[in-house]
Amino acid sequence: MKTRKGNKVYPLTNAQKLHFYCLKYCPKKQVLNIGASLTIQVDLDRKLLEESIKKAISRCESMRIRFAQDKEGNTWQYVVKEDDSVIEHFDFTGWTMEAAQAKMEEWTKTPFSRFDSPMHHIVMIKLPDGFQGIYIAVDHMTMDAQSLIIFYRDIIELYCYRQYDTIKYPKEMASYITQLKKDLIYEEGSPACQKDREFFQKLISSSEPIFADIYGPGKLEAERNATGNPNLRAATNTSDNVDANITTFHLETDPSARLHKFCQEQKVSMVCLLLMGLRTYLQKENNLDDISVTTTIARRATLSEKRCGGSRIHCFPFRTIIPKEDTFLEGIYKIRDMQNQYFRHANYSPSEYYYYRKEYYHLKDGQTYEPLSLTYQPLSTRYDGPGLEMLDGIQYKSARYTNGVAAHTLYLTVNENPSDNGMDFCFEYQTGVVTPEKLRDIYYFLCRILFRGTEDSSRTIGEIIEWV
Repeated sequence: MKTRKGNKVYPLTNAQKLHFYCLKYCPKKQVLNIGASLTIQVDLDRKLLEESIKKAISRCESMRIRFAQDKEGNTWQYVVKEDDSVIEHFDFTGWTMEAAQAKMEEWTKTPFSRFDSPMHHIVMIKLPDGFQGIYIAVDHMTMDAQSLIIFYRDIIELYCYRQYDTIKYPKEMASYITQLKKDLIYEEGSPACQKDREFFQKLISSSEPIFADIYGPGKLEAERNATGNPNLRAATNTSDNVDANITTFHLETDPSARLHKFCQEQKVSMVCLLLMGLRTYLQKENNLDDISVTTTIARRATLSEKRCGGSRIHCFPFRTIIPKEDTFLEGIYKIRDMQNQYFRHANYSPSEYYYYRKEYYHLKDGQTYEPLSLTYQPLSTRYDGPGLEMLDGIQYKSARYTNGVAAHTLYLTVNENPSDNGMDFCFEYQTGVVTPEKLRDIYYFLCRILFRGTEDSSRTIGEIIEWV
């Protein structure tokens, strides 16, 4: 296949292939749906908002991605010149907030038609409390969280440009197709790709990780007993029941600011701090220094990558061995140093990584070393561009909606909350494996570890574990 409906077609990228693999084997096809809303406490011009949304779609190539399947069953992608999808409107006046949320969850749980069809669903909404804005559902093969936030902000900036005379026209989005071509050149066997492959294969073969669960060593011990292998280090962490939900805990403005201040003073990223907190929690629960979790890398270092849209996230296992005698800060620096190495090689295919590791350690289907994954989203949907003083004091609200499905046991996404500049800890979890009560425990101990460690980063990990 070279063209589809007059448009040039392209292969899927490594990031898309990882999602496509998930879609292929998950029984519920809404698994790739991302649903979110952004609302503000102001009366919006509905016609102007709809025009701004349509303009934003015309500026964002990845919102016009379509997929096609050839006679051999291969999936391709192409970008249509014009999007003919309908921008809907829904007024929740008179509804309860719980009923409105349930309705938007219903939208999020509706699978997209996979081929030759728009991969988004956009609704202008008015909530029961009077807040107005936009609900968007997108397919993860076309957008990730960062590109969705950029798209939201583009709508806001286009709307403000039309509404206020003093605000300049927002800068153009970057081309998804141009960046796609660069990615495909890398993936076709470039020297950089081979260098990244060598890095990760050497890392994988250095020594075998060990599974450390959120519930402690019970799952690994049970699998050791079942297989008769007392030295088994991987555990099966999947479930036939993929039903899922999202539970969110909000960290207020002041404590969030303290964590940000610590990161600024120590010159480390927030994701380093969060990884340190999570791995210390798992270290406490399993009495192990060797901890692995899955980390996500946005791969948006350049301006083109930041503004091209699409799905660029790569997920890799992230293993650290940090003894309890190390100080909290020493542990963070070890994470930072390893993370910097990952960044240099992050274009490597996650699918190839997992296949190589599975073959190297003879893992069975479903066996893994990672109990959960972490994503940190530093971007906020809150508008902070020119003319901000005209919007001063306006309240913002953002929300995520479950699609009802999770391919893996537990995901934690931490993002900045636009309403108060606090932080939201959003746990997406398989309801048959993880309970809301367990999530409260994780969040409680994670916060205690983070604040105990940042108050005095010279404390040892052992001291912090004893205290919490």
